[in-house]
Amino acid sequence: MHIDFHDETNSVDEDYVDLIERVIQFAAKKENIPSEAELSVTFVNNKEIQEINRNYRQKDEPTDVISFAMQELGEDEIEVQSQNEDLPVILGDIVISTDMAKQQAEEYGHSSEREYAFLALHGFLHLLGYDHIEKEDEKKMFEKQEEILNEYGLERS
Repeated sequence: MHIDFHDETNSVDEDYVDLIERVIQFAAKKENIPSEAELSVTFVNNKEIQEINRNYRQKDEPTDVISFAMQELGEDEIEVQSQNEDLPVILGDIVISTDMAKQQAEEYGHSSEREYAFLALHGFLHLLGYDHIEKEDEKKMFEKQEEILNEYGLERS
């Protein structure tokens, strides 16, 4: 899978980018995402993500991560599309607030590395169709996040 990274803050440590790459690749294998799939991860500050949140979700406040799925596909549909076309499956975009990542790492008492990995994985799962609007879906998504992070070796402190 190909992941494009864009750091609009010029502040994200290369080790964090590498970790995010590895965690998303790990999750993609677990979720049977084709190797031709593509997505982007962009790092912004609170001001920028607040503007995105206001414009796309009508919530005038900063948030930690926002995902924009290019297509509303289930897992089976992603596999079928990748087999039927020569073009890559473009999953979408993940936008992460570096300010919120730092703040939440402190609030939750774990490393910035784990917070960045958590936020990227959370966004990635949204691109795959997971959500947390309904309680049952929230439970499923959050269990999946913890399972992947734990298997990867990024347990909560």
